[in-house]
Amino acid sequence: MSNPAQLEGAQPTRTEAFEKRLKQRYASERRFKRFGLLAILVSIAILFILLGNMTINGIGGFQRAELQVPIDFAESGLAGDQATLSQPSAIQTLEIQGLPEIVAFSAEQAMGEAGAAQLSEDAWREVAETLIADPGMLNRQETFWLPASGDLAKGLDEEGSPEMQALAQELQSAGHLAKRFDGGFLTRSDATDPQQVGVWGALKGSILTMIVTLALAFPIGVLSALYLEEYAPKNRWTDLIEVSINNLAAVPSIIFGLLGLAVFLTIFPNMRSAPLIGGMTLALMTMPVIVISGRNAIKAVPPSIRDGALAVGASPVQVVFHHVLPLALPGILTGTIIGMARALGETAPLLLIGMRAFVATPPDGFTSPATVLPVQIFLWSDEIDRGFIERTSAAIIVLLLFLLVMNALAIYLRNKFEKSW
Repeated sequence: MSNPAQLEGAQPTRTEAFEKRLKQRYASERRFKRFGLLAILVSIAILFILLGNMTINGIGGFQRAELQVPIDFAESGLAGDQATLSQPSAIQTLEIQGLPEIVAFSAEQAMGEAGAAQLSEDAWREVAETLIADPGMLNRQETFWLPASGDLAKGLDEEGSPEMQALAQELQSAGHLAKRFDGGFLTRSDATDPQQVGVWGALKGSILTMIVTLALAFPIGVLSALYLEEYAPKNRWTDLIEVSINNLAAVPSIIFGLLGLAVFLTIFPNMRSAPLIGGMTLALMTMPVIVISGRNAIKAVPPSIRDGALAVGASPVQVVFHHVLPLALPGILTGTIIGMARALGETAPLLLIGMRAFVATPPDGFTSPATVLPVQIFLWSDEIDRGFIERTSAAIIVLLLFLLVMNALAIYLRNKFEKSW
């Protein structure tokens, strides 16, 4: 037997060991908190660097070089009124009456022959659109800021030939040339001149494509999740389907592009580069994500909800659609947000089905030729002209804002339908 002296000597040793282990656990917890905080700070710093870089580069993309041209319509000889300029052929009518020559002559009077020669070829169309919006201008003098040529824009950025840089400096000093905010960047479509490009055509194509994707992927994905979780028997076939869906969620997106190229364009050969085909292709890619998230959300609904509904006389269908689905809807919408955000940024599958065409006009519908913002960004980034590089950064900002608005709307709907039990 141990004597009391030995017991008294052993007790402090056990206490010290316990306190040592306790200090180690506390130290580990503090280190974990520090590493977690460090990870968050690094993520925020990287996000700010990314957004800051895009903002700095994109500021130039929302601007363009413009020339100041005063035009006296009262002495120009143009004829027209509200009825004439409201016709669909009003622009052609103004062209026949000599509006391009009037704009060129007014520019030459204001800036000389060298400056007028650097006016964009389609600058008169902006004057025509302004006249159509306000026919009263035909009786007075107006000053317009019209797009300059790409060469003069390079000269304003201290690029290009020395002659063009000198001309740009001269016109800028005289107040005829300046970089101004280009609101038309959000309303125009693609063009060969960086001074004339816009993102509305690609943005509209993205909106139409996302509508088709959501209309196909969401109902099919939700109904599939409901069937597999609530109705399908648990056997070898359903296990195989579950494994297949999980594998499809991890398949590279370009494979879905090959599938769309082989199937959809074979069935609809005349709809190449249409939002309908792009939406169908992206729906194949998005559907597995919605099915998986939907099944997990349905599993999270407590069995007591089902039992209580059945106890008060609800049919099995009513239990699913009146009780289970509304409670699982927030989780389903979370998976839908993730899937749609991934689909919005995809480029590879859409390149394979032909949505990289040069589209100078916005699509009229789901079957019209169109492109999307990620593809438009890819095409502009491949251009050599510096003007397109700035426009690329501006288009990225528009894409991020579009994604932010779409996610905000989805989160609002998720929170609106969220219920607690």
